[in-house]
Amino acid sequence: MKVICFGVRKVEEPIFHKFNKYNYELELRSDSLNEQTVDSVKGFDAIITRASDKVNATVVEKIHSFGIKYILARIVGTDHMDLNKMKELGIKSARVPSYSPTAIAELAFSLGVMLNRKSLHFAHKGNNKDFTVDPFGFAKEFKNSTVGIIGTGKIGYWTAHFFRSIGAKVYGFDPFPNEKAKEVLEYTSLDELLQKSDLISFHIPYIKGQNDKMINKEFISKMKDNAILINTARGQIQDEEALLWALESNKLSAIATDVFNNETEIFFKKHELDLPNNTIQKLMSFYPRFVATPHIGSYTDEAVANMVEQSFDNLNEFLTSGDCKNKVY
Repeated sequence: MKVICFGVRKVEEPIFHKFNKYNYELELRSDSLNEQTVDSVKGFDAIITRASDKVNATVVEKIHSFGIKYILARIVGTDHMDLNKMKELGIKSARVPSYSPTAIAELAFSLGVMLNRKSLHFAHKGNNKDFTVDPFGFAKEFKNSTVGIIGTGKIGYWTAHFFRSIGAKVYGFDPFPNEKAKEVLEYTSLDELLQKSDLISFHIPYIKGQNDKMINKEFISKMKDNAILINTARGQIQDEEALLWALESNKLSAIATDVFNNETEIFFKKHELDLPNNTIQKLMSFYPRFVATPHIGSYTDEAVANMVEQSFDNLNEFLTSGDCKNKVY
């Protein structure tokens, strides 16, 4: 079975080989699957993709013409793939329903601590040989703070757990409450969470047509003045123009995001000149009040191992039974 995997970083390669218990013939590529690279899949039996790939209708049709029957996602989301076209052409697909929730929770927590304690602010000043102590750097301890968690599944639970462990009062909002999460947070309405929280962290999926640009100007206007916003979920739930307004107007103290709406134009490359997106260029000028990380929520040993192993299991399940418990349609 010849399997080609895209978006594989050098440090991840040993993990792919370690969990290749089905002895697939692997091709590991660091680039993304898109209209420019699709010809490279010819001769393979299955493809494993990640969020940076663009598996649109044109790409799917080309893949189908090569006789490939499986396009899998080694992530939770599938919005990078045209599922309707895949279903129409009889291409089978599955996803990884979950992986190490602490990987993303750790990132959200660490970003929140840096911004709240103003350690990044002072480190940035020090890097510019400025060791003065200014009023902006005066911090409020978490034991005197309230944290809001929007989305209280496994990742939200662990994020709440981390903030609760250092003394924060934690509120949660989720249309589908998690009984386990009640151990570390108190459920409340969204409006109350926005009004009371000194820091808000998002851990919700993107559902097209339902929560597009949920984090907009109206939403931010309801937040507490000088609050901190953390988004390690999905770029499509945030309006980047609204984020810029929040910083320009000083409505929010700081923002950290691991995601953008159109990530491929920004992430996974070094830009020698200005960024191609003017709004994001302006946002970056607010560093260290604005922090962007390149979608590294799952960039840990355990998370990658979980995703790779489950992807290989999904393919084997299709091959041996014709079906898969993690199929996407």
